[in-house]
Amino acid sequence: MKERGRWWRGFTGSIAAGLAVLAVGVLGEAVVGSATGAPGPGLFLLIGHPVAAVAALLVQRQADRRNGTVAGVAGIGVLVIAFVALTLFWWA
Repeated sequence: MKERGRWWRGFTGSIAAGLAVLAVGVLGEAVVGSATGAPGPGLFLLIGHPVAAVAALLVQRQADRRNGTVAGVAGIGVLVIAFVALTLFWWA
């Protein structure tokens, strides 16, 4: 594998993994909020974060298993999913 492809897969894999960690954190916050009676994230965030994380991880899996243009486009897909998730859930 070329060095450029290795870097790209590592970068997009890190983004996908970061979305997964963020989803776990949001779910954890919901549990803590529920246990303490504090307001937590809404249903939109509780459903949206795990869906975005799973979608990014599935697309990243294709990026890791394919070569060439398909891998590059799958990596771009991971970035698009992350951008949409952050825009909808954090920057809105």
